[in-house]
Amino acid sequence: MTELLLAAATFVLGTVALGLVRILRGPTNADRMLAAQLLGTGGVAALLLLGVATGTSALAEVALLLALLAAFASVAFVSGTVSRDRAPGPDSEPERDSG
Repeated sequence: MTELLLAAATFVLGTVALGLVRILRGPTNADRMLAAQLLGTGGVAALLLLGVATGTSALAEVALLLALLAAFASVAFVSGTVSRDRAPGPDSEPERDSG
């Protein structure tokens, strides 16, 4: 059973490596963010598989921390994108109070 878990972890790490290529070559920031989410999810899966295969319970805690960081990265990306879209540009005129 241990060999199967280690093989599954190796396969997941291979897909994560392909995600690294997408981060480096992604045409848009959204593509790069989704690839980073793949890295977070794949990293969590690999850590959990390795933790079960080796009997190390600390890897599950590291996996939970990685999942939390990936969620915060996603929220930071979305909030940065939304605030940038709403920010007035250099060519826009300031709003005037009509009342």
